[in-house]
Amino acid sequence: MSTTRTDDDTWDIATSVGSTAVLVAAARARETEQPDPLIRDPYARILVEGAGTGMWEHFLDDSLAGKLADAEPEAAAMFGHMLNYQAVRTHFFDAFFAEAVAAGVRQIVILASGLDSRAYRLDWPAGTRVYEIDQPLVLEYKADKLAAHDVQPVVERREVPVDLRQDWPAALKAQGFDPAQSTAWLAEGLLMYLPADAQDRLFELVTELSAPGSRVSAEAVGHHSEERREEMRERFEKFADQLGIERTIDMQNLTYNDPDRADLTEWLNAHGWQATGQRAVDEMRRLGRWIDVPMADDPDAFATFVVAQKA
Repeated sequence: MSTTRTDDDTWDIATSVGSTAVLVAAARARETEQPDPLIRDPYARILVEGAGTGMWEHFLDDSLAGKLADAEPEAAAMFGHMLNYQAVRTHFFDAFFAEAVAAGVRQIVILASGLDSRAYRLDWPAGTRVYEIDQPLVLEYKADKLAAHDVQPVVERREVPVDLRQDWPAALKAQGFDPAQSTAWLAEGLLMYLPADAQDRLFELVTELSAPGSRVSAEAVGHHSEERREEMRERFEKFADQLGIERTIDMQNLTYNDPDRADLTEWLNAHGWQATGQRAVDEMRRLGRWIDVPMADDPDAFATFVVAQKA
């Protein structure tokens, strides 16, 4: 079971926050292999299969949905919802980058990139440069695993192996980042792993580094009651035990549920950006991927996809 976060914790691809990147990649792999996929990530399965034993293996098990439906229909709905959410989230941020480069942006920064394979799979215009910031061991694993399968980036990709709690702007600039150029920033699957003050500081730095015309998109999260968090933990443990799934990840311990967390759309609009927020619920419904789940009545249970442009 994962331990509680600390200010100086670190991880590789199979531990702590790193393991959640493998779960996301597993969801992308499963979506890619569906008859009519919303997104296509041909490298996700390669990255998952090299990560060792973990919960992610069950995501790739084609028989799991049937087992869940037989054992507990509610669990089947939760599982389907989780997979759909990851597909919709990936689709949304893929579109964000497509719109950014169509507008002429050629400098891309993916914060806490994890097993993101966009530098390998998206259609980037000539002259684009993609910077990936993450823990050194995470970046090393991804590059080595894909290279071993003769998979190379389709764009100029530059690694920035640094923890976002350290001086990442200096590390980014050292890799050639130019603050005078407009940039498209992505914070996908990141903010829930930061306390409220760290989220503010992150976007203060992004703002300082962003030339006019820059864009940013993020998965923004709200505050959940402790009762709701405990209810979700108990529900997950029940389903895992029914199916014999080892509970190696405790999301409640890995994430920060800070009641003082700023509303990101409001924060950006107050700091020189023009921002809008699209509720994940609405985006899932728009794409026909919504499944009613137990927390459907909780307005804070789902993320908001934020997009902003610097004036």
